[in-house]
Parts: sequence; C-alpha cells; structure tokens
Amino acid sequence: MKCVKTVTYDIAVAGGGVAGVAAAVEAARSGKKVVLIEKATQLGGLATIGLINLFVPMCNGRGVQIIKGMADEFLRLSIRYGWDDLPEEWKNGEPGQGKTLKRLRCRYSAPIFSLVLCELLANLGVEIMYDTVVADAEVTGGHIDAAILFNKSGFIRCEAAQFVDATGDSDLLHFAGVPTVTGGNYHTYSAYAATLDTCKAAVEAGDIAKIYTRRSGGGANLYGGGHPEGMPLWDGTNGDDVSRYLVQNQLEMLEKIKPEDRRFREILELPIMPQFRTTRHIDGNYTLQESDAYRHFEDSVCAICDFDRRDFLFEVSYGTMIRSGWDNICAAGRCAAADGYAWDVLRVIPPAILTGQAAGAAASQAIDTQRAVTDIDVPTLQARLASEDVIIHFDDALIPEDVTRSEKVDSDHF
Repeated sequence: MKCVKTVTYDIAVAGGGVAGVAAAVEAARSGKKVVLIEKATQLGGLATIGLINLFVPMCNGRGVQIIKGMADEFLRLSIRYGWDDLPEEWKNGEPGQGKTLKRLRCRYSAPIFSLVLCELLANLGVEIMYDTVVADAEVTGGHIDAAILFNKSGFIRCEAAQFVDATGDSDLLHFAGVPTVTGGNYHTYSAYAATLDTCKAAVEAGDIAKIYTRRSGGGANLYGGGHPEGMPLWDGTNGDDVSRYLVQNQLEMLEKIKPEDRRFREILELPIMPQFRTTRHIDGNYTLQESDAYRHFEDSVCAICDFDRRDFLFEVSYGTMIRSGWDNICAAGRCAAADGYAWDVLRVIPPAILTGQAAGAAASQAIDTQRAVTDIDVPTLQARLASEDVIIHFDDALIPEDVTRSEKVDSDHF
C-alpha cells in the first residue's frame, strides 16, 4: 500500500481508552515523544463513549484502598468538573481497615471526563491522532518497524522505538502477528435516557446526575444471565459480527421504547462503540487466572482488587503484558492476558489504567536502557511505579482467614 507520509515517535500508543491515555501520560512524563492513535473522536473508550462510566471498587471492601497510582489520579480528574456519586466515606481519603464496608467506587460525567483527558494529553504535548485506525504493521522478525495507520489523509506509516497496544481488541498485536487469544461476549447493549420523572428528581435534589436512567437492547449481565438461549457469543474481532451485534441491539432497544409515551422520555446518548468486554488479548508470557487470588508475583506491576467481591486481591504479573520474542510492543488494558473471570477483573477501568501506566513506564525504560521491553529490569520498573503511588504487592494482613469465602457486593456495575 502507498503511504502518504511517514511519522516517527519514541512511543506510539494504539487506542485512546483509559489504558492508552495512561500509557501516553506516563511516557510523556518520562520525556518521550508520544503519539496516541484513536479510532473515535473522543478519548476514554468504554469509560466514556462506551457509556460504562464507572470506576468500579478500588478497595478491599473494608476501608483499605488497593488500586492507587494513576487510577486514583484519573478518578479525581473524572469528577473535577462534572457530577459524581463518590461515597462520603471516601471523599477525604482512606477510612482504614474495618472503618467502612462502603466501597470506593464512583460514577461520573462521561463527556466531561473525555474532555479532561484531552486536556491532560494536550498539556503534556502528546500528539493525538483522532479518527485513525491501525490497518496493518511492518514487522522484521519480532520487531515492529512501523504501524500502518489510516485516516482521512490516507495510509500513514508510523515508526516508533516502542509500541503499546491498548486498542481493547489487540488490533496492533494481531496485525503484527503476535499470538493472541479471542473471547466471546454476551448480548448486552445499554444507553443513557432521561424521563420527566428523572428530570424532576434532579431539580428537586439539585443534582444533575439524577437525570440519568438507562434503556437497553440486549440485557445480559456480567455472568451471562439474560443471554438469549441458543445465541452464540458475539465475536468482537469480526467486522460482520460487530455490525450484526449493533443492528440487532439497536433494533431491540427501539422496540422496547416504542410503547412508551414519547413526550415522557428521551434517549440522551447511544454508545458510539460496541460495548464488548472480552474480544482479543495478547497470548502473554503469563495469563492471569481467577485462582491467582492472594498470589504474589515476583514481577508484579500492580495490586488490584475484585470489584464484585470483598477481600479478593490480585497482583498483575508483568508477563501478562509481554510476549517473549517481540522486543518493542506490550499490551495494556483489555489487551493484557487473563482468562475467564480474571479477564473481567483485569479489564475494568481502574486496573486498565494501572496496566496502561505500567506499559508507558516499561516502554520508556526500554528506550532509556536500550533493551527489549521483554528484557527490562523489572525491579527498576517496580520502583518507579511504587514512587508513583502504585501498590506493587498487597499486604498479606488483608488476606481473610477463609480464603474460599466469596462475598458478592456492590453489583451495580455494567
């Protein structure tokens, strides 16, 4: 294919969701020349244009914050200029172990958060390439020479010393030939609506957040409840399947709202990207498993918690983000390697931000030390992340006596 131009950067980040933004922020703060490539026209991915605007629980469910670092920074940014429902117990910091059962979670204005992320990158000098997709990759051995991009200008050859795939679908990894694993998605589709009743509630409470309610197409939950019997899982890596998913869900939503009084309600926002959870991830050096709860990894890049159960703690191995034999690409967010329910634990907003932060730091370190991203000194990476308030290893004192206990809580996530 003929490219209209070649552009060169230190680090190229594919995907402008929260993981990609975090990677770009970390790399830019390291003094690197960074480009962020985003197929949509706003930043934030599922966390904004996907209308999944919820920082799921970032604590152990008993008053101790587990997920910190850039995830905490982004949470505070998300509510700086827009509405929020941050629990009172967490507004002045960490309550402490045993001080509350209320979890640290928060909803926010999706459009405003997207604007704030744009400002953050602009102030750091990150070049944002909106309305641009990854179309292919040039590879020599296990080295990506360039990502081939496409936008209104035509095909663009993007060279970089290091690449981060935060597309959510591992598009760059796939085109480069890095081994990947595909998943499947339940029949779920949700939009924001408002009714006269919610408008009245917002006015009476003096809280614009109360204007929102939801309308759905497919209504399957996280665990597959409500998925139509006999319907195959949706494959978010197949273009025809994606179109069928969107058409079917949009028509289902329309049928559901047709009987309603048209003067009483309005659809405020439709998601402008498929609301898939698990499409494709790197076949990494390690794949996080649900059975890894309470396990320490020597190469951990962050500690995270289970958003749906109290006490359950995980560490994320650096191996989930890299593949031996590929020297200049790592995965972040939904592209990191995890299996089954562990993929759900790892893919949500706060952990995605932390793996993005780790990816940006690792890529920068690889450049500074002239080493493959797979061969960097992990203790040095850990020290850097720890200096940025990332918890690398969780405190064993937080492990419950009965580690088989499964207490499901706060299940208001999407």
